[in-house]
Amino acid sequence: MASHSQVLVEEKGSVRILTLNKPKALNALSSNMISRLLQLFCAYEEDPGVKLVILKGQGRAFSAGGDIPPVLSNIVKGKWRLGADFFSDQYTLNYVLATYGKAQVSILNGIVMGGGAGVSIHGRFRIATENTVFAMPETALGLFPDVGASYFLSRLPGYFGEYVGLTGAKLDGAEMLACGLATHFVPSTRLTALEADLCTVRSSDPSFASTILDAYTQHPHVKQNSAYHRLDVIDRCFSKRTVEEIVSALEREATRPTQEPNDWISTTISALKKASPSSLKISLRSIREGRLQGVGQCLIREYRMVCHVMKGDLSKDLVEGCRAVLVDKDKNPKWEPRRLEDIKDLTVDEYFERVEEEEGWKDLKFPPRNKNSHASLIAARL
Repeated sequence: MASHSQVLVEEKGSVRILTLNKPKALNALSSNMISRLLQLFCAYEEDPGVKLVILKGQGRAFSAGGDIPPVLSNIVKGKWRLGADFFSDQYTLNYVLATYGKAQVSILNGIVMGGGAGVSIHGRFRIATENTVFAMPETALGLFPDVGASYFLSRLPGYFGEYVGLTGAKLDGAEMLACGLATHFVPSTRLTALEADLCTVRSSDPSFASTILDAYTQHPHVKQNSAYHRLDVIDRCFSKRTVEEIVSALEREATRPTQEPNDWISTTISALKKASPSSLKISLRSIREGRLQGVGQCLIREYRMVCHVMKGDLSKDLVEGCRAVLVDKDKNPKWEPRRLEDIKDLTVDEYFERVEEEEGWKDLKFPPRNKNSHASLIAARL
C-alpha cells in the first residue's frame, strides 16, 4: 500500500519512529497518509509496549502541508463533500495528537507549514533546528489557518498569532522557540545522537524524554531583523478589532519617525493586501474565537469554516488562490469580493454556522478519548 511506503515505521525498543516519506512532494499529507498516521497513533496509544513516538520527515521538509490538489479537483467537479472527508480525517488526527496519552516528539528539521503544523504543534515536544521554516500561508490561497491553528496561534505571546496567521510570515527555528511554537532547539548535526538517546526511553512519563531533550537543547539568538523583536508594534496593530483597522494601524506606524528602516512594516502591509480579503476576515475572527475555546471546539468550528470555503457559495477564493499559486503560478489571484470593505459582518458570520442546507452534512464529532479510543476512532471513520 502507498500509505505504508509514505509513512515509514521503525521499532526501537519501546520507541516508534514514524517518517513521512514523500520527499519530492515535501511530504505533503495525502488522505492515505493521514489515515495511516491516525491508525498508527491510535494503536500505539493502546499498546503498553510503546512508550514514546517520534515523528519526522524525509528530505528537506517535515511536511509542507496537506495534499490540496485532489481536494481542489473534487471541488471543481462539484464534489466538495469528498474534500470534507479529507479535512474531517485530518482534524480528527489533529485532535488525537492534541489529547495524546503518551509522549510524542516531532523533529521539525525543515519546512513545516499548514497541515504539517497540525501533526506536530499539537504534540508535547516540538524540536526546531537551524533548517526549520514555519508558516501558515493559507490566506494567500483563499483558505484560513486551520488544523487547530486558531487554538495554537491564539496562545502565542500578545497578538503574534494574528500576525503569523494573517500574513503567512515565515519563522525560523530560533523564532519558533522564542514564541513557543517549538519546545526545544537542537542543531541538525546533533539529531542522530538525540534520536539514539530518545530510543533508550522505557517509560511513557514525558519527564524522561524531557530530560534528554533538555540536555541537547540550545537557545539561539533571534536574528536582529526578526518580527519577534517588534512585538510592541505587532501588539499595537494586530490587536485592532477589524482587518481594516489593522491595515490602517500598520500604515500609521510606517509614517512614524524611527531609527531603523521600515521594510518589515511595508512587507507586512503588502502581504495583507495580496491575501484574500475573505480569508483575512474569517481568519481574524477564527483566531479571536480560538482564544476562548478548547482545541476540540476550535477544530469543530474550523470544520464548519472549511466546508463553507469548499462549498463556494460565499466565495470561490480557494479555487482561485490555488490556481494562482499552485497551478498556473502567475501569483495574481482575482479575489472576489476584491476589497475588505465589501465583505459584511453578516457574511463572515455565515462561515461559522452549520452547513444546514446540505443534506447529510454533520458537525465534526470526535470519539471519546479513552483506553478504547483506537477502536472507537476506527469505528467512527467507517
